[in-house]
Amino acid sequence: MSFFDSYDFTGESTAHLARLINNVNTGVWEYNTITKTAKWSKGFYAILGYQPGEIECSYQNFFENILYYQDKQPFLKATHYTGPAPAPVAQIRLLTKQQGYQWFESSVLKHDDDDGSFIYGVLNNINQYKIAEVKAAQADFRCGETGRIARLGGWDIDIASMTLNMSREVYNIFELYGDIKLSIEEAISFFEPAYRQTIAKAVDDAIKYCKPYDLEVQFKTAKNNIIWVRAKGIPVIDDFGRCVTVRGIFQDIDIIKRDGLSMQSSINLLDDKNKRLQNFAYIVSHNLRSHAGNLKFMVNLFEETKAEADKEEIFSHIKTISESLSATMGHLDEIVKIQSEIGKERKLVNFEAMFNNVMALLRTNIDAANVQITTDFDEVADINYIPAYLESIFQNLLTNAIKYKHPDRNPIINCYTRRDDNHIYLVFEDNGVGIDMKRYGDQLFGMYRTFHHNKDAKGIGLFITRNQVEALGGSIAVDSTVNVGTKFTVRLT
Repeated sequence: MSFFDSYDFTGESTAHLARLINNVNTGVWEYNTITKTAKWSKGFYAILGYQPGEIECSYQNFFENILYYQDKQPFLKATHYTGPAPAPVAQIRLLTKQQGYQWFESSVLKHDDDDGSFIYGVLNNINQYKIAEVKAAQADFRCGETGRIARLGGWDIDIASMTLNMSREVYNIFELYGDIKLSIEEAISFFEPAYRQTIAKAVDDAIKYCKPYDLEVQFKTAKNNIIWVRAKGIPVIDDFGRCVTVRGIFQDIDIIKRDGLSMQSSINLLDDKNKRLQNFAYIVSHNLRSHAGNLKFMVNLFEETKAEADKEEIFSHIKTISESLSATMGHLDEIVKIQSEIGKERKLVNFEAMFNNVMALLRTNIDAANVQITTDFDEVADINYIPAYLESIFQNLLTNAIKYKHPDRNPIINCYTRRDDNHIYLVFEDNGVGIDMKRYGDQLFGMYRTFHHNKDAKGIGLFITRNQVEALGGSIAVDSTVNVGTKFTVRLT
């Protein structure tokens, strides 16, 4: 029996309506709340995959065997709705004959008449729409999770209105929460000052000249956390070649970037240590072999010589070679000691007190050369450092300045400290003979490298100073002009 078989339809229009409802892919049902009986249209059977009469037409069969158990509550809520019209629409899953459970939309309309209370409803298959909706939600979730895990979000600039739109993940990187709308200028202001002009120019070039960009820059969040970010923008152009939108990504790459910088720093440090090791190996193999060869030759000559006077002269040469060998061994010992003392505890050292101690040790040399020394340690008065290292640095630089003073003028030495970008610098300036940096700049800190005809020059002081500074993560730079003077800038931290 079809849904309309029990109704007395008269007139052609009503017959057409009955045929239409029974044949469309929509299920119409009726439930009598007094007699507890149900009626289904042909379309009701069809959307479930059955022929009329193939399954029992009853409320109990529908509720217990066809309706998915988790959807019973929303179906009952919609069916027994007592509020103002219209009744809510329920999305439910029904068991079909061959396709398993599929999604349907159930609309309910109540109607009271003289015969009792009736509830009418309509079922529409929304399975394809619902599956597409679920897949879209899953895709959005995966995209959101990918962005959250990768700390990456999207943004765009609408050129017509010059408005900036950012995804939630971008706001999270900004550490901005709530309904906050940023202008382009406000967003650029979050970048560190050194990079703002770069970002502003990149955005401007993307808009004006349709130039894409991909930058790694430093960024300060709303909570004052300084991080490295990747900012990439790609212009979208219209048929006339004009930029209408700039779209891009914004990614927190702080951990990756800092790891990369740390790795590069380690590589540079390792490369530098390798060079120093090669230099050390060269000194050991060359100088010691030279000393040993000369000593062996002189000993053989001493044994072969008969005259006492000649023996005394040869012996004096042997003594000189021995002293030179001893000095070389001492220098090598100092270099080895630098690496062994790295693990020593750093202490708070006062620059002025340490410098005064060194000047007291070199007072004879200072007075003999009539040296004028000025110091200024007010900007940075103290530093956590290995005291022996700082004393050695002061002593080597001061000795060097006195040793290579200009023959036509009294030495003037200026020593001071400064702080810049969280680094502490020690600057040492003199008006000595200077160094030809183009000729000797790359050899300046080599062991036993000398560049002036000075009988006291041994070429070990600057080599040791550089090793001490770099062993504690610092660096040393030189600016020098022949016959003008030399400036050493030592980054201690």
